[in-house]
Amino acid sequence: MFRHASIFLCTAVASLLTLGLVMLASTGVWSRDADGTYHFFSRQAGMAVAGVIGAIILVRLDPKWLRKTWAWQILIVCILLGLCFVPGIGLEKYGSKRWVAMPVIGQFQPSEIAKIVCVVALAGWFARWQTETRKFWRGFVLPGAIVGIPVLLIMAETDVGTALALSVTIAAVMFCVGTRLLYLVPTALTAMGGAFWYVYNNENRWTRIQAWLDLEAHQLDKGMQQWRGLLAFGNGGSTGVGLGNGSEKFSTLALAHCDFIFPVIGEELGLIGTLGTVLCFVTIAVMGSAIAAQASNVFDRCLALGLTAGIVVPAMVNIGVTTALLPNDGLPLPFVSYGGTSLVFTLAAVGLLCGVHRRSRLESERTLPLGAMKSYAVKL
Repeated sequence: MFRHASIFLCTAVASLLTLGLVMLASTGVWSRDADGTYHFFSRQAGMAVAGVIGAIILVRLDPKWLRKTWAWQILIVCILLGLCFVPGIGLEKYGSKRWVAMPVIGQFQPSEIAKIVCVVALAGWFARWQTETRKFWRGFVLPGAIVGIPVLLIMAETDVGTALALSVTIAAVMFCVGTRLLYLVPTALTAMGGAFWYVYNNENRWTRIQAWLDLEAHQLDKGMQQWRGLLAFGNGGSTGVGLGNGSEKFSTLALAHCDFIFPVIGEELGLIGTLGTVLCFVTIAVMGSAIAAQASNVFDRCLALGLTAGIVVPAMVNIGVTTALLPNDGLPLPFVSYGGTSLVFTLAAVGLLCGVHRRSRLESERTLPLGAMKSYAVKL
């Protein structure tokens, strides 16, 4: 099965992508932000085509180019993240400065690019210093500082959810490559303490935590999204009310086409739809891990592991938020939620993953030419 990991991976991605387009056609019609009947569907379909084309190109991308230019990639990403704070270029939405507006490209989120670039940077670093992974400086401090700069910039945008998800991805890569827990655990505990202090001193985010702890009491204010999401799951039951027949998307469930599209799936398609969605992400996690295990070198192994975590961790967080297991943080559901930048670069991650699998298969199937083979015999 793992020999055909790319096929299973692409099948799961295609299923999620199709589900996302169908649900956007169902929910986008009723959104207040829509410019037309199928505004979100048509834009998402266009970005999906662009993302698939980009993924096909990345499958055959020479990994040497990624490995040699990771430092420049980090520099460019930091500049793009810094542009979020420049008046006239950076855009603020929903209290976060996550977007950049360019004349030709349009609006996009640099943090989505940073997810891939940070993984590439870690893979390039550990491929260069693979014998130093258990050392303090080259195995922990220096690589952590390199990818920590983009994380801090994302945190400064008040995009805490993306920063925490990216931090988990970075920690997973460093742990699997051999960084000692003696360094990782205290750092993680310190980061968690700092995150708690930040949230506690931020009135908007602390009220979200309080609302999450008692959704019924805050169902008309900060806890309304998660409360209406739970009602949507309850309305759907095991079989759902039917595609297009959901009621919570009629302006009562805010951002039903974006961050909270998973409850709409539960309401209209029922438990079958939600379990199918979860199964697709489980498939991505298993196949991505298999691709990483089969990789022929350290760079490809780290790259595959980080890209898989970069897809699965936000999905876990989104599902946890929409089912009220976690506080609301604004992360979209990969491949399903509306968002052009997220879709394009998540598909790019899939293309890079398939490229790793392709290279590992070519390496394993390569045989020596007959003329170069030697046979030895022992005369007794």
